[in-house]
Amino acid sequence: MSVGYGLAIACAGVTLLVMFIPSLSAVTIIQCAVLVFYGLRLASFLLRREMKSAAYRRVLSSAGGTADVPLPVKVCMWLFMGVLYAIQVSPVFYRLYNGSTDTAVPLIGAAISLAGALIEMIADIQKSEQKKANPDRVAMEGLYKICRCPNYFGELLMWTGVTLGGITAYHGIGQWLFAAIGFIAICVIMFDGAKRLEKRQMKRCGNDPEYIHYCDTTPIIIPGVPVYHLVRKEDVQ
Repeated sequence: MSVGYGLAIACAGVTLLVMFIPSLSAVTIIQCAVLVFYGLRLASFLLRREMKSAAYRRVLSSAGGTADVPLPVKVCMWLFMGVLYAIQVSPVFYRLYNGSTDTAVPLIGAAISLAGALIEMIADIQKSEQKKANPDRVAMEGLYKICRCPNYFGELLMWTGVTLGGITAYHGIGQWLFAAIGFIAICVIMFDGAKRLEKRQMKRCGNDPEYIHYCDTTPIIIPGVPVYHLVRKEDVQ
């Protein structure tokens, strides 16, 4: 979770490169390289944020931690997350494992994934800069003018590309099912994350007219899609 998530995805990319050295092609190397870039970039950003950002430490403190969670429960959480991460990268694994040789679809998928990773990176940088300038203000500039959670949108785009890049490689219902589960899971996680973020922001800024206007006119997660709220105002206490 958190830093470990990014490192796990990067390690998965490296592992796939090592496992399938004899059968690597230019397109599969690109797919694995995108995983490594995405994972290392995300892990380094999260690590710096946790170490340096006082505002983020306050968020972590208010959200509570896992220090009091019993070890068996933690182990179950770690195993679940490990399986989820493996399923997320399974489209690239299936392409290598099945020996698929087409190039157009995986290249399109890799391009979409890279675009998502870059959008997430830019959004994270912009949010950090805006928080430095005004720690108590919600980020509303840059990519945040297009949607309120561009980092989550970038994450969705990243895994859309990974899933799409494998559609010509899947063999059998099992591979299709695992790839679909991984993609659906990340969609659920991102929308749930956006919902929890909106709830926190509404508690903090719900009486700010500028923030209310921003929320009512800016899609929450997908640019151009008029879904503005995942939380009802009356549900925020």
